[in-house]
Amino acid sequence: MHKFLTALRPRALQRIERIGRADLIVGIPCFNNDTTVTHVIQTAGEGLARHFKELRCVLIVADGGSTDDSREAAEGAELPPYVEKIVTLYRGLPGKGSAMRLFFEAMGGLGARGAVVLDSDLRSIRPEWIRSLARPLIEDGYDFVAPIYTRYKYDGTITNNIAYNLCRALFGRQVRQPIGGDFGFSGRLAIHWAQQPVWESDIARFGIDIWMTISAIMEHFKIGQAPLGTKIHDAKDPVTSLGPMFRQVVGTLFSLIEHYDQRWPPLPSAPVPVLGQSIDGEAEAFPVDLPRMIHNYKEGFEHFNTFWREILDPATFEALARVAGASEEEFHLTTEEWAKVVYEFAATFHRWSRDRSRLVDLMCPIYYARVASFMKRTAKMTTPEAETVVEEQAEVFERLRGHLVERWAATSG
Repeated sequence: MHKFLTALRPRALQRIERIGRADLIVGIPCFNNDTTVTHVIQTAGEGLARHFKELRCVLIVADGGSTDDSREAAEGAELPPYVEKIVTLYRGLPGKGSAMRLFFEAMGGLGARGAVVLDSDLRSIRPEWIRSLARPLIEDGYDFVAPIYTRYKYDGTITNNIAYNLCRALFGRQVRQPIGGDFGFSGRLAIHWAQQPVWESDIARFGIDIWMTISAIMEHFKIGQAPLGTKIHDAKDPVTSLGPMFRQVVGTLFSLIEHYDQRWPPLPSAPVPVLGQSIDGEAEAFPVDLPRMIHNYKEGFEHFNTFWREILDPATFEALARVAGASEEEFHLTTEEWAKVVYEFAATFHRWSRDRSRLVDLMCPIYYARVASFMKRTAKMTTPEAETVVEEQAEVFERLRGHLVERWAATSG
């Protein structure tokens, strides 16, 4: 495989050298977002003008080879005259992680104290997001600031059902949105990340957000969370859109569990400071296809039950068989059963000598079963009421961590 020694192309590197120095960077990874990227850029510029006018600021759009007019839209977006703008293609594997690598390297070249990264499909961004994510870096010595959003109860299903649970249970910190998409981080943390040998892996794709969060926790950088209010973006029905994201996020998570397996902190998990006041807002609902999600699980059981029987404990497999035979009205995979599925797959991943991405793919239909079960339980709940179910689920993952510890020891001999 070709090794990309840098994500920066020559023209971008020359611009950075001409600019010379910056205090704060705003980074926007972009791919086919010509309908939203202008709004994100201009709102970020307004936030810089309101809250950081005294700083030298650079906004960088790192594009993954868009085939629409994203780069042209970014070039044409207006910014305050004292904010430099760079629009560039990145080098590396296609994915957000390669764009993030470009921002890390740009920060090192500019000596920047902090950076804010924003998704390019945001529709609800406000100028205050820049303040909320950057001020803890610039003024209070934080290294990593994760977002806290008000999200619709069925948005962020990988976060709610896997990433948040494992962040608490295996890495010991209650970061509510560990793959939230919009972050702040310090220059010293960016330099640390840029030096890691991960840029030919799934971390260069969708795995980047969870890798950033977990490495910031486990390498003892100072972390906090910033309330940003409502997040509205190009929402994705979990049954149709999240296959590659599932594989890359969960595969990265399992790799991180393995990487830090000698350093899992004691439980219970610790809260993470919330920096700033909550921002009100009502999350926007969107349709989800529950019958198709249940169908996909049952189809997955039909195709993969032989593999699942090999991977999972007999009691866990029997639970999956029960769910596969249930009607839509009775369909339910419990939180305890789901936690055991995740932990048994993680332990199998640890000993697996074959294609690990294929192993993670085998777990995806069971994820649909758990999301469907969560949707059925919370169908009549408000989003805040559904949030209590998410918290209960995370506590179950903490309580059952011993289930993983036992199986991990058995696969490490």
